[in-house]
Formats: sequence, structure tokens, C-alpha cells
Amino acid sequence: MNWHQIENKEQLDMLIKNSYQQAQLIFKHSTRCSISVMAKARLDKVENISHVTSHYLDLLNYRELSNHISSTFNIHHESPQVLLIKSGECIYEESHNAITVDGIKEQVIS
Repeated sequence: MNWHQIENKEQLDMLIKNSYQQAQLIFKHSTRCSISVMAKARLDKVENISHVTSHYLDLLNYRELSNHISSTFNIHHESPQVLLIKSGECIYEESHNAITVDGIKEQVIS
């Protein structure tokens, strides 16, 4: 995947704005978690998902931003976690071993 790193609230605001034109995927990743490393490796095998911009959040360095994302979309924080944002709303959220490319693709086309 071609990851765009999220490091601040302004980038999150732009991501939300862009979600009205194209779906935005957020991958919340902890480099200390083996499940998170495996989930990222599965996602990295895919070049890109059509009609989706992919974003990466380093939970260890940006925990406050991760908490802000959770409250913005009214979702419980998990690690690892993917969120699919469309039209300013989180339409899909998955965590741990349930994170799959096929699961994300299904949500994009529905």
C-alpha cells in the first residue's frame, strides 16, 4: 500500500474532507504488537485498493491523535485497527486478525 502518514489533527481534518470524494482508510498500528505487524504485512502485500487513499497512524508516537480519531468517529480504540471513512463517517471498522484486504474491498464497493 502507498501509505500517507497521519501526524496531526489538521491532516485528519483534510482526510475527512477528502472522504467526500474518495474513501479514506486509516490503519492504526503499534510496532510493538506482533498482531499489528502481521496485519500491516497483509495490507502491504496489496499495491493499492481501488478508490481508496490509505493512511497510517503510528500509535506509539501519536497516541493522543489516535484517541482523537476514536472520539471523532465514536468508535472504541483497538490496536491494530482499520477504519474506512466515507462522506465524513466511519462506515467500517475492524481490528486484530479480522483485518483483511477482502473485507475492506467489500466495504468500498458497497
